[in-house]
Formats: sequence, C-alpha cells, structure tokens
Amino acid sequence: METLYDVQKLLKKFGIYVYIGKRIWDIEVMALELDHLREAQLVTDKEFLAAKMVLTREHRIEENKLKENNETGGLYYVKKFNWN
Repeated sequence: METLYDVQKLLKKFGIYVYIGKRIWDIEVMALELDHLREAQLVTDKEFLAAKMVLTREHRIEENKLKENNETGGLYYVKKFNWN
C-alpha cells in the first residue's frame, strides 16, 4: 500500500466511501474509519499499519500546503489590517 488511492480501495472493500470536500478532512475521516475497522478486527495489522503510514504522510503533505498558503484548513480567519 503506497498511495491514498490504495487506502481508498481498502475502505471501499468494506463499503466505506469518504468525500468531505477538503482533502485534509477526507484523510482525517479515512483515518477514523480505519481505526474502526481495526477495532472490529476486519483488517490485518499489516494492512492497518501500511494504510496508517500512507494517511500520516498524506496528512503531513496537506498540512504543509496549508501552512505555505497561510490557510487554516477550512476555518478562515480575518487578517488584521494596518490602518496607519
């Protein structure tokens, strides 16, 4: 398992489709669903760890993109204006 698409295919096997609208949110929900599958012992430890590593990497990439663009990931803030 190497890509986010691979994780999506794993979740799809269990009828889990995730689309929130923001990639970082999708990754977070996929991680939650993966945790639930592990708790229910529906995925092997190997599958779980491989998928979790992919999700962690992809989440870090998305966080860095947000930081570069000075975004908050969906919760927008108003910049303070310098009125002088």
